[in-house]
Amino acid sequence: MTILCEHPPAFGGVELEEKNIPVDHDKQENELVLDGGFVVPGTNSFGHTFRDYDIESERQKGVEEFYRKNHINQTYGFVKRMREEYGSLNRVEMSIWECCELLNEFTDESDPDLDEPQIEHLLQTAEAIRKDYPDEDWLHLTGLIHDLGKVLLHPSFGELPQWAVVGDTFPVGCAFSESIVHHKYFTENPDHNNSTYSSKYGVYSEGCGLDKVSMSWGHDDYMYLVARENKTTLPSSGLFIIRYHSFYALHREDAYRHLMNEEDIENLKWLKIFNKYDLYSKSKVRVDVEEVKPYYLSLIEKYFPAKLRW
Repeated sequence: MTILCEHPPAFGGVELEEKNIPVDHDKQENELVLDGGFVVPGTNSFGHTFRDYDIESERQKGVEEFYRKNHINQTYGFVKRMREEYGSLNRVEMSIWECCELLNEFTDESDPDLDEPQIEHLLQTAEAIRKDYPDEDWLHLTGLIHDLGKVLLHPSFGELPQWAVVGDTFPVGCAFSESIVHHKYFTENPDHNNSTYSSKYGVYSEGCGLDKVSMSWGHDDYMYLVARENKTTLPSSGLFIIRYHSFYALHREDAYRHLMNEEDIENLKWLKIFNKYDLYSKSKVRVDVEEVKPYYLSLIEKYFPAKLRW
């Protein structure tokens, strides 16, 4: 990893056939089946149902406090500043795999389903996709890299607070949907009382396309910028997955569809497929990193330059 400059901490049309994935509710352990298709576990690594934000636990209290900070501070102005600051990509020069290894230092405080280092989740996601969609190598690589933007937590990237890096994402500059988790905390967001930013369309127009919409700042949008500006050859559906994989209000609740265009609608099909692997592959089963590393290095070479600007 080559540090390019020092920065202080910043706070301010493919036809798809979706595969049916069985849920075995009789299994007592979470598992990732790598030799016979993907098995969706009934519970997460804590023994709870996935994305259950209401269950009483110490971790859930921390998750709710995370979302309180996130919903208060993610404003249209904040997102604009972060995009301007980080869009220059002048902090670090490193390869995709170096970035994967860098993420070993972090866990995601917003995630009620996972407390493992991020590299475990990346490989679990990628390998599960690889087994069910063996011919879609771009999707395997997307599974590996979708969370790499979480390096924003690292000192070399400004060591941003977790509320500015992880968690569910949502549009800013228009009304906050009630389908967003812990929606109640948006009442303390300054944009909530802005007549333009709190209207249905806000600063956007019907069918404008999600590429024209500013999303809450975090690892999704950052990794999207890194991939796009470094001239990746991933298809548009791969970039769509990277930027919107945490946009649960859209791909789980169908909110904000009034802002989508035709390309978004096509790419959403891939995102919904991807989401099953992103969410349900979180388990205690480990992937042999050295065994699968050569395959993913070959995909990185195919779709990315050797070194990227971050």
